[in-house]
Amino acid sequence: MTSAPRTTTAEGTPDPAAAVEAHHVHRDVNGGWLRPAVFGAMDGLVSNLGLMTGVAGSSAAPQTVVIAGLAGLAAGAFSMAAGEYTSVASQRELVQAELEVERRELRRHPEDEKRELAAAYEARGVQPELAAQVAEQISRDPEQALEVHAHEELGVNPADLPSPTVAAVSSFAAFSVGAAVPVLPYLSGAGVLWPAVVVALLGLFLCGAVVANVTARSWWYSGLRQMLLGGAAAAVTYGLGTLLGVAVA
Repeated sequence: MTSAPRTTTAEGTPDPAAAVEAHHVHRDVNGGWLRPAVFGAMDGLVSNLGLMTGVAGSSAAPQTVVIAGLAGLAAGAFSMAAGEYTSVASQRELVQAELEVERRELRRHPEDEKRELAAAYEARGVQPELAAQVAEQISRDPEQALEVHAHEELGVNPADLPSPTVAAVSSFAAFSVGAAVPVLPYLSGAGVLWPAVVVALLGLFLCGAVVANVTARSWWYSGLRQMLLGGAAAAVTYGLGTLLGVAVA
């Protein structure tokens, strides 16, 4: 059983630091896995459901719908992974290039960078004398100075840059799971479309409800919104598939 966090010192008096820490517990909002994972699962569900309903709407055989769903799963997962890896790697390389520029400026013009940092603190309301002292102390450690300058000027933490590999793997896995949901009823013996639609819509509702745990929305609102959006996409593609099937016939 996990004990409650300590809020008193060894002498039994209230510990201010512990109280502040307990009051300001935040979730990790900078991880590189959450956005691609959530986006991948949603995209896998919606896109593959849309693809399969479009093919089914053209009066294709169930085997054709299954093949389309599996092909959509594979193509979409690899596409999502490649896109996430390239975009995150490009972003990371851009940040690293800018960090190298800042590191060079700190080495070549330390006094100018020190004044720049002091001016940034002054702009936040710190007294000029105190701002100069803080900038002086921070600038004694080159790596710490780089971190502070990067945060102030670029809005990034050099030690916490997103990982292209994490983004790609998360996106690939999440898309695959999402895209597999509408295929499962067919692989389990279903010969018509509606079981796949029902399972996929339930999956969309569940995904939306889970996402609500890391947002300010209620679980039912987030789940219902995602289910309705996915259902609308499936209905439109089914209609297009029906029209195209008639036109080709």
